[in-house]
This record gives sequence, structure tokens and C-alpha cells, in this order.
Amino acid sequence: MSRTLIYIQSLLAGSALLVNAAFASTHVPADVTLADDQTFTYRVLDEHSSVDPQVVEDVSGAEIVRDLFEGLMNQSEDGTLVPGVATHFDVNDDNTVYTFTLRDNAKWSNGEAVTANDFVYAWRRAADPELASPYQWFIELMSLKNAGEIIKGEKPVAELGVAAVDDLTFEVTLSAPLPYFPQMTTHSTTFPAPRAVIEKHGSEWTKPENIVSNGAYVLTEHKPNERSVRERNTQYWDNANTTIDKTVALVINDENVALTRFLAGELDRTEVPAGQFPRLEKEHPGVAISFPRLCNYYYTFNLSDSGPEAFKDVRVRKALALAVDRKIITQNILAGGQPEAYTFTPAAVAGFKPPGTEMGAMTQAERDAEAKALLAEAGFGADNPLSFDLLYNTSDAHKKIAVAMSQMWKQKLGVKVALNNMEWKVFLETRGNQDFQLARGAWCGDYNEASTFLDLLDSGSGYNDGKFNNAELDGLLEKAKLSDDTTPLYTRVEEIIAAEMPVIPVYHYAGVYMMDSDVGNWPVDNVEQNWYSKNLYKIAQ
Repeated sequence: MSRTLIYIQSLLAGSALLVNAAFASTHVPADVTLADDQTFTYRVLDEHSSVDPQVVEDVSGAEIVRDLFEGLMNQSEDGTLVPGVATHFDVNDDNTVYTFTLRDNAKWSNGEAVTANDFVYAWRRAADPELASPYQWFIELMSLKNAGEIIKGEKPVAELGVAAVDDLTFEVTLSAPLPYFPQMTTHSTTFPAPRAVIEKHGSEWTKPENIVSNGAYVLTEHKPNERSVRERNTQYWDNANTTIDKTVALVINDENVALTRFLAGELDRTEVPAGQFPRLEKEHPGVAISFPRLCNYYYTFNLSDSGPEAFKDVRVRKALALAVDRKIITQNILAGGQPEAYTFTPAAVAGFKPPGTEMGAMTQAERDAEAKALLAEAGFGADNPLSFDLLYNTSDAHKKIAVAMSQMWKQKLGVKVALNNMEWKVFLETRGNQDFQLARGAWCGDYNEASTFLDLLDSGSGYNDGKFNNAELDGLLEKAKLSDDTTPLYTRVEEIIAAEMPVIPVYHYAGVYMMDSDVGNWPVDNVEQNWYSKNLYKIAQ
């Protein structure tokens, strides 16, 4: 069992989370000499979706939002819960009412106090059908009282299970106990929002000249598709113990260009280009690093009415999944320590061991033979070849994987695949509107529990882009929210996924970075990779 879950259980048993006063001030070791320039610069692949906590839907955007805004709870370098705006929380006997006590020195960047009403407003806003947040479903997933009815428009947002008892007391009522509820409060959707600023500026409120935030940093510059800059928020309650003065995110679409700029000293962190880790690890020991991440990489079939008729046949879906030689992808194309995936849930997830699968136990030759037989049974062959479009977002690594998979299907099964790549935001919209046939998908856990992955295939999930619908799976996931032993339920969900194959799991992620040796305290032990600039520091060289 992970330290995170043990910690969570101890919190619930003791009913309160106490302030770790030493945490913030001890992240720089006494023997470290700090660099004069405390600027951290890193590369991102695409322009982020948003810096609005209730709107952001991508990893790179969430990284920025975690610096600009602070929620009830944060995570330490190993993923353990630590205080954020809340100093502690209490929970009632049946674990359905959480009462968070907020620190009295938390402020917005304009100097105004952060209050419980800022959380009430933000959580109601996330659930409000009028905003139509991409993460609206997360509010229901948290088991907040009346969330489902509010999202459907059947009840007003004022009936969501949140209340400000007073300025420093935020009360949350759940529809049923949820063991991992505290972990979910580290997610950006739950961060507070400045009501007056949003009402004054509308959708323009996140521009640098308008934004007001409560995190360790403020947004000082944003040039779309080029750069985003955040600098220290002098109003932040723990500003005295923050070391990094400025964090710069540079949009560099080409990972090889990013590597060149890293080696030239322009970046402190970038991703290792696909296939280059073995070489770079030898040439730059300690700088080229790889570690487990709580993310999966998959392709999703469009099973909605707009999807191809061929994909309605499970034999076709299984044939395509079987014919993918994952070892070639992980060892030859990526070569960064990524494990092959035969289940949707990564092995790195806490408290759950993904079950073995029939496909995972087969040799690739056996998989290929089975794939040919299944596709022939479904009526496809040389005289009637299967053909479809494959969609992925622009990236050299994604392209290499898409090309490799299409070649595997062509050579082994005679399948004709047309490749189509799109810029990130267009890709998200296209996939979300079911305007695709087979599309790349990837998910990094919003919290460290198997449901963060499995819930994506619930028929009601906002990110079930393939519109897979299985009543048994939905029921199992609902039951798991109330269960003390979720393992058999999640195991059965994985069995359904393996039998129905609504997605093709390809691999599970590793964090494969070039990380400058003068960057201190990067959280390699946090599989969620929820990092905060305020916990980093630059070492004098």
C-alpha cells in the first residue's frame, strides 16, 4: 500500500489533518548554495487550454494553474497530502461531511482575504451547466450532494453540497462516503475563484492584466503559442519560504528543437525525444532521467452513432488491439522505460494491481494469428479490406507511434489507415464532438486511485469520447464508490474492458526528461507529477 493511502486512512481515522509547519521552510537543504537567478524555464508541446481553474483540461494548463491558484490541499514531493489554503479538516462519523478550516492569512494577489465563499462559488461554478466546464463531471465524481441533478439542470447550483459556515470554515456534504475524497481536493477544478473579477471581466478575466489569483505566483505574461510567465505573488501566505522567483513555459512544438535548446542552456527541463533516452542517459548521466508516471496512452474507438459500422463489431476492435506490437513501440520507438499496456489502469496506481489479461499472456505471434482470424470472421480480408481514419495531435512521438501502428495493421491484416494530425485545441474539440473514427487518447490521474482511469469509460463521463456504454461497468463503478474493498470491482471492470475492447491500451507512461542538474527538489517520487514551482530551487553552479 502506498504512503498516500496510508496517510489518507490515518487522516480519516483521526478525523483531522494538522498543519505541517516545517514543510514549506525545509525544502532547501542547509548545505545548498542557491543560484542568484531563480528562474525556472521549461518546454511544453502545445498552447495550454486555459488558466481558469474550472475550465482547464490539460496537463500543461494544470501545471500553470497549480502555481497561480491554491486549493484546500497540496501534495508533497512524494504525493502525500499537505495543507494548502486549509490548515486542517474534520470529518463526521459516517464520512459524509467534511469541514475544512482555512488559514487566516491566505490572500488573493490583490490583497483581499481568501474566504470559504470563494470555494463555494468555484465549486458551484464548476457544476453549473451555464459554464459547461470540460471537468463538470469531476464534481459529480466527487460525490458532492446534488451534483448530478445540478449538472443535468434539474436543481439550482445553490443546492450543491457546499457551504460557507463562516469566512474560514468550508463545509462539504457528500451523497455517500468516498474514501479518496481528500485526494480530489488537490485538483485544479476545486481551486477557489475570484467572483468579482470574473463577473467584471467575463471570459477575459484570465488575461495577465485582469487576473487575480491566490497561489504562490501571478501571471505576468502570456503570448499564445509562444510563452507564459508567472512570477512570485508577494501576497501569498508563504511567500517568505518560496525560492523560485519566475517560471517560464515555452511552447516548442518540435521535441528535437527543444532538446537542442536544452543542451544550449536555454531550458531547465524538456522531454526526451522518442527513442533517444538510451543515448542521452549515457552522454548526460543524472540529467536524462526516467521514472514511473500515473498516466496511460491508448487509442479510442468511436462507438457513437457517428462512428464506423465496422467498429461496432468487437471482433474488429480486438483484432486491431491484438495486432499492435507494443514492445516495438516501447523499446524501439520510445525507449524510455515505458511499460507495455494490456490493461487501462497503470500498475503505478496506488492500492490496486491490474489483473493479468489473456492478451498480455500471449506471444506476439499468437496475437497476430488471433487478429487475422477475428478480422476474417468479421468479414474483412483482401477482397474487402478494413479502412478507417486515425486521428492524433501534432507531435513527433505521436506521429511515430501512429505510423508504426498503421504499418503493423497494413502488413499483418491488410488494413488501410489514413493518418490525420491536428493542433491540440482543435484535436480536443474534434475528439470531444465524436468527429473521428479512431483517435489517440492519454490520461494522467487526477488522484492516485484506479477510478481516475476506469471512470473515463463510464457512460456518463465527460471524457468518454468514444461513447462506450456498458451497464455492468457503470454499475460496478458506482458500487465501488461505496465499497471498502474495491479490488474485485475494479478487476471486473478491467475484464469488461479486455472483453469489449472500447480502447486499445498501448503503454503506460514514464517521466522521461532532460532535467538540468541545477534544479533542486523535482518530485520524481510523485507518480502524479503534481509539481509546484514554490517547492523548487536553483542551485549555484
